Amino acid sequence: MQVHLGPLLFFWPRQQVEAFYQAALATPCRRIYLGETVCPKRRELKTADWLALARELAAAGKEVVLSTLALIQAPAELLTIKKLCEQGELQIEANDLGAVQLAIERGLPFVGGPALNVYNLETLRLLLDKGMTTWVPPVELSRAWLWDIHQAAKAAGIRSRFQLEVFGYGYLPLAYSARCFTARAENRPKDECELVCIHYPSGRQANTQEGQPVFNLNGIQTQSGYCYNLINDLAGMHDWVDAVRLSAHSPECLAWIERFAKPAGGAPYPLASRFCNGYWNQLPGMEWLPSPAVLAEA
Repeated sequence: MQVHLGPLLFFWPRQQVEAFYQAALATPCRRIYLGETVCPKRRELKTADWLALARELAAAGKEVVLSTLALIQAPAELLTIKKLCEQGELQIEANDLGAVQLAIERGLPFVGGPALNVYNLETLRLLLDKGMTTWVPPVELSRAWLWDIHQAAKAAGIRSRFQLEVFGYGYLPLAYSARCFTARAENRPKDECELVCIHYPSGRQANTQEGQPVFNLNGIQTQSGYCYNLINDLAGMHDWVDAVRLSAHSPECLAWIERFAKPAGGAPYPLASRFCNGYWNQLPGMEWLPSPAVLAEA
């Protein structure tokens, strides 16, 4: 199973972003996604900078995909995606149907990102016919749901046409809003946010009255309160999931690439922190279900 590094969802200074991806070169991840998917105001790296970085990582041997915005709100944002499609070298990750259409118009293969609403075989087949090569399902889909689609795709003779990439680690991107939660928390209007999200490099947690993390707020994006972690669920993906995606919220998260690439031979990986894996196991998303190996030992 391949390990892929998803796009950086948080706003970091340019120097930190560049250092992060240089460090990623030393990891066993096969594919790296680059680009801004959350907020178009985050311009520490501009389009030309992302393209230059993509070419550098590709020259170093990594497969690179250019990720696009999940919430398009202005013509200028479509223009940016158009520029990414017109570079002609690399696939894009489409997180909005506007990006899908731009890729189709240019005959560019694309990755169907987790923000696309793909929940059944019919939608999957439609996007495959339009040029999709990798499907990253919505993060709330369970193992059982994905298994049914996988089996249906095999029966329809189309399973070999796409790579199935599952979101396996990181704060889950749950929803997007036209409003900016981080700016609102600082009593700033969105248009005068002064990019305050750069002061929250791993998001801003929202807790219940009992102190339990319920959401992680990242600009206009609402994420899960706990970090999602399927490392102890990898055995259930064997032979049918092609790749697992890791989404970093700190440079230290790169260490998880090695852990996912070399699971502990069926034994449960010891976890010191609280994570969640509820969606994968058909439970409320914030729940944590120990791996079957842990349950057998209990």
